[in-house]
Amino acid sequence: MSTSPAFIPFTRPSFNQETIDAVAEVLRSGWVTSGPKLAEFEATLSEYFGGRPVRCFANGTATMKIALQVAGIGVGDEVITTPISWVATSNVVLSVGAKPVFIDIDPHTRNIDLNKVAAAITPKTRAIMPVYLAGLPVNMDQLYSIAKQHNLRVIEDAAQAFGSQWQGKKIGSFGDLVSFSFQANKNLTTVEGGCLVFNNDDEAKLAEKFRLQGLTRQGMDGMDVDVLGGKDNLTDVNAVIGLQQLKQLPAYQARRAALARQYFDAIRAELKSAGLETLKIELPVENFTESNWHMFQVVLPLDELNVDRAQVMTELKELGIGTGVHYPAITSFTLYKELGYKTSDTPNAQRIGRSILTLPLFPGMADADITRIASELVGILKKHRKN
Repeated sequence: MSTSPAFIPFTRPSFNQETIDAVAEVLRSGWVTSGPKLAEFEATLSEYFGGRPVRCFANGTATMKIALQVAGIGVGDEVITTPISWVATSNVVLSVGAKPVFIDIDPHTRNIDLNKVAAAITPKTRAIMPVYLAGLPVNMDQLYSIAKQHNLRVIEDAAQAFGSQWQGKKIGSFGDLVSFSFQANKNLTTVEGGCLVFNNDDEAKLAEKFRLQGLTRQGMDGMDVDVLGGKDNLTDVNAVIGLQQLKQLPAYQARRAALARQYFDAIRAELKSAGLETLKIELPVENFTESNWHMFQVVLPLDELNVDRAQVMTELKELGIGTGVHYPAITSFTLYKELGYKTSDTPNAQRIGRSILTLPLFPGMADADITRIASELVGILKKHRKN
């Protein structure tokens, strides 16, 4: 009796026994909210980023919003960003009363096209918020040259880029305000969480106020509130998971890179075997020095197929392969259309947003999984290719 192959999700976090034991120890300690493990995690992250101040938060959305608040960005200001990202990137701009200004993407890197940024800068522009899709940074030299020339803050949405580099330097170890997410699907996870890397201690102290109701304490019983804050602190339970993940990060990174290399080889081999060398499926940038390979994404050649992305995803799921969409163009959402944004203003993002497909990639995958996924994907494309 034959059995179906095991389902492969598009991602799955890895937690070893040491991590489970460390969480249990925190639970037994009785101090489960923000405490000594959070302080240790922040100190360890600061060391990782070359001594820059680091503060952790409940999620990567909070990190972005608080970065905007620390930068003093609010009502009437404009923030230049990309339409290909998780919608939180632009939602936080709206939440502080500012306006997102969407720049089209480079179809090769799928990141914001820095060559188009200068033309969008107005007297209201206060910051540039690039996103490093799937962990691939933008040209950091070009980014900061533009920012310096126009006296703009840079708030790096590095949610997917923990462990990525630029010219040998860790993303987060230099630059302006740098935001990371530790959500469950990230290369380093605390289940939920995130961190901000700051330029100085004054910024970090201000962020501490924003993350906990604007509160400062003095002595045994002194309290004051001088800014409006929220409830965005990270717990010790989350922090201890992050500490354990940091120990495993080098091995995770190496495995991700190895799997990505196999994807390139397997997909190209399957296309050749199927006689589909001319099929215009777009693979990611083959960068093994700067990307952390958070995701492996292909852009489907929908113009050459007689089905849409949803059908491809459905057929892969029926074959036991999970996929994701990262991301539709933000300007395609009703909220943003009602604010006057048009997907047609960013045609590269419009096309890629409707045809990008995230394939499974996580350290626990087997080599044979890559071969299977490539074979099934190319088989579906061949079946549905227009005559």
